Amino acid sequence: MTTPADNWNDLPVTIVGMGRSAAGAARLLKKHGARPFVSDASDNASLAPWIADLDSQAIPYEVGGHTDRAWSSPALVVLSPGVPPAIPPLTAMRARGVEIIGELELASRFAQASLLAVTGTNGKTTVTELLQHLITACGYRSHLAGNNHTSFSAALCDDDAPDYYVLEVSSYQLESVTSFAPWIGAVLNVTPDHLGRHGSMEKYAADKARVFGGAQRCSSFGVLNADDEIVDGMSTPRGTERIQFSLAGPVARGLHIEGDTLWIDGEAHGPILFPLPGPHNRANTLAALAMMQVGGFDLACCLRALPDFTGVEHRLEALGESGGCLWYNDSKSTNVDSLRVALESFDVPLILIAGGQGKGSSYDTLVPLIRARVAHLIAYGAEGPTLAAAFDGIVPLTVVTAMDEAVEMAHSSCTPGGTVLLSPGCASFDQYSDFEARGAHFKGLVAALNPGKAFR
Repeated sequence: MTTPADNWNDLPVTIVGMGRSAAGAARLLKKHGARPFVSDASDNASLAPWIADLDSQAIPYEVGGHTDRAWSSPALVVLSPGVPPAIPPLTAMRARGVEIIGELELASRFAQASLLAVTGTNGKTTVTELLQHLITACGYRSHLAGNNHTSFSAALCDDDAPDYYVLEVSSYQLESVTSFAPWIGAVLNVTPDHLGRHGSMEKYAADKARVFGGAQRCSSFGVLNADDEIVDGMSTPRGTERIQFSLAGPVARGLHIEGDTLWIDGEAHGPILFPLPGPHNRANTLAALAMMQVGGFDLACCLRALPDFTGVEHRLEALGESGGCLWYNDSKSTNVDSLRVALESFDVPLILIAGGQGKGSSYDTLVPLIRARVAHLIAYGAEGPTLAAAFDGIVPLTVVTAMDEAVEMAHSSCTPGGTVLLSPGCASFDQYSDFEARGAHFKGLVAALNPGKAFR
């Protein structure tokens, strides 16, 4: 069943889970005449902003458990991304024939503008921010939404409709889509992450590939990383034109680079100035350019605009100098692979601050990089002892409890000309609400080292 976007009047809809996505979905549903009801099993202080938002819209809700009101008579159930789709009440709903979809799927049924969607284990935010930058440079308007500060549903509540929606989409959002099929979909990379939710790498990769749509509808273009074995092996639906990008060499259809020369479908297009450091950001740039190129945007305009892109907060963000040392904030590094690409972006000895809430991943693959590029490892938080055990005897290391201790240690041990990098390689939830809060705390601590000095 697919509920048509013109038939929502008085439709009872239960939204499971309270947060940014749920608040946006509730607002969108009410705007179109439906009767949303939000239900969350928890009842903690983190829900306060969303409760206030629902109260301001006079949208009913419950917290602290799901009552019969949530399950008794909805015509549709909408899941927030953090809610696993296999919880028992949802199984009962499906048995009754009630459609269960995610917020991304819901929002896509109302969207009128063309969608450009990006997924991958790492790099999604950088690529979507770069896409918006390039689209603006080409003279068009776009809204950035999805797995970031603005849910897709909330963006659709804005009456100022753009030419395009640029969507960052996660595997959690994609696992519950049915008819979602963006105009252009892209998969950047797939490395182990969220396996507790998805169960296996095969299921995780399959959920990522849902960004290209499926049997009901499919994307016009699918952009894939030819250098990632898992992504390169993904199939795309019939009717989706397959486009690839590569740093390693030519591809059958798509973009690659040789030195600093950009090649498209075997034709050289001159030098390209990459705006951000590291091979992973070269790949991110090629992904964005591939999406712009197949979308028919002015390539010359895109290439002119690239050097003006300054990157994204908390992603290898250069903060400035303190005590003669350069400081970088890479708080978005929440897994082993993102720490790897951060280390590969530097060719100077680093004081590395890593830690937080571990994900049970092995750190063995990082040993050569840690040995070659890290002068001092400062391991903090819940994962600190595990990191220390993983790299004991490989690099000088210090274990601390919290971020303020880590910054103090880095400041005292860094000599002029050195570089300090926060790239945790772990989730933030042992001490912070999210990676943004972690990065903001780090930036504040660094700024406090030199009071009065301007830091980014």
